[in-house]
Amino acid sequence: MNSKKTVERQTGVALWRQIADLIRLAISNGEYDKTGMVPPEMMLAGQFGVNRHTVRSALAALAEEGLVQAIQGRGTIIQRRERLSFPISRRTRFSRGLSDQTRDIEARLLAHATLPAAGEVAAGLGIAPGASCIQLKLLSSADGRPVSCSTSYFPEARFPRIAEHFDKLGSITKAFAAEGLADYVRASTELVARHADANELSLLRLSPGAIVIEATAINADPDGAPVQFARTRFAADRVKLKIET
Repeated sequence: MNSKKTVERQTGVALWRQIADLIRLAISNGEYDKTGMVPPEMMLAGQFGVNRHTVRSALAALAEEGLVQAIQGRGTIIQRRERLSFPISRRTRFSRGLSDQTRDIEARLLAHATLPAAGEVAAGLGIAPGASCIQLKLLSSADGRPVSCSTSYFPEARFPRIAEHFDKLGSITKAFAAEGLADYVRASTELVARHADANELSLLRLSPGAIVIEATAINADPDGAPVQFARTRFAADRVKLKIET
């Protein structure tokens, strides 16, 4: 791997962050599987054309993510944590999708607000711009490890107590049921991969340069009427999305 060509100076992105991204990608691609360890700092410094301090900063960031661990006298080992497989299907449900892969699943309400719907939210919910909607901001974890954060919108006229029900029940599906909606289906999903922003880094406990997969989704009732517009950001090194048809 001639990594010198992939580190760019004067781009506005710190060298250590670029190196952390490249090491993360190499781990994901299985390039270090034979040893189970990241190459020594001196070797990485030579590959990337930087000093050891820069490499050390990159490895420290990856250690904060839980991706690697420095062991005295051995070097930096890769923490073997399989990514969770989250299915996206006609009936996508967070708890059900991960229930056979993890012991403890939690979705926590961080904040809620009542807002006038605008732009893509109004269009996604099929309501007039300015009509009232309820916004929920959630953080979802598996075995105490954050895996996604999301912002969802619901038409207030139909689900006026959705925030109250979610806070009590900890589930969108159960909150819908409490509001009289027994079933709902996924109408559409759009996916994009990008670098996490500052808020996502904090919520998901990621280091700068980490990648999230952003899923923008619309859920509808059995008659096809939109009931939820959601934007969910998954930590890409912890979750892989499986499209089921």
